Amino acid sequence: MRKLVLAIRHSLNLESGMNDGLALAPVLALIAALAASEGDFVWWQFVAQDLGVGLAFGLAIGLAASLLLPSQGKRGEGIAPHQRALYALGVAFLTYGTTTLPPHGNGLIAVFVCAIVLGIRRPDIAAVFEERAQDVVEIVKLGIFLVFGSLLTVHGLFGDGFAAVAIVLVTLLVARPAAVWLALAGTGVDRFTKAFMAWFGPKGVATMTFALLVLAADLDASGRLFNLAALVVFVSTIAHGLSDKPGVDWIARRSAERPPPALA
Repeated sequence: MRKLVLAIRHSLNLESGMNDGLALAPVLALIAALAASEGDFVWWQFVAQDLGVGLAFGLAIGLAASLLLPSQGKRGEGIAPHQRALYALGVAFLTYGTTTLPPHGNGLIAVFVCAIVLGIRRPDIAAVFEERAQDVVEIVKLGIFLVFGSLLTVHGLFGDGFAAVAIVLVTLLVARPAAVWLALAGTGVDRFTKAFMAWFGPKGVATMTFALLVLAADLDASGRLFNLAALVVFVSTIAHGLSDKPGVDWIARRSAERPPPALA
């Protein structure tokens, strides 16, 4: 059972990390395309400036950061683990601030790429950051929940009536299960574990962040888009929160006599 839990947790964490990063570029592109005050949207300019500059700065700073801090065995033994974690956090702030200077790339994309480069080239830094940055991550999540929750209104959540409810149902009961089932095709994962992962998942922190980005973009439809995303997150938080314990008990009973899935 423990191996099954670790496999499910690893899969959901991997899904969350990949989704957040891969969805960022399309979200930013759609925000730019819908911006009422920016005139016509030229896709190649967006790719060259936001994506291209962000990617270039992320790669360059991530590579430089991986080389500047001495590694273990190369005069790096005296660097305490907490200092390595702070170094990674400082690199993230440096990357964002540098990328937003002329020629004005996208700092979020740059930080995402930089983190990948630094994590691959310096697993020692990635390990201590993951271990010691949990409190920072939880504080950031709490801040997002606080800001997001302070903007919710009952009227806004149900402003689109049954159409908004239909979007929630399709998102939670059709789109997510179909995506998870397709992603796990050919992995050997049994249908009970697929069903569990298709229903459960992150409670929407990334969706909240993207919704706040849309709300801050001064679009004609910013409020409406924010409220639709907010309703999905609101229903997801309640539905998944209430079904956590029954869901765990269900998958435990179903998997008691089955070997754990061998996920790659």
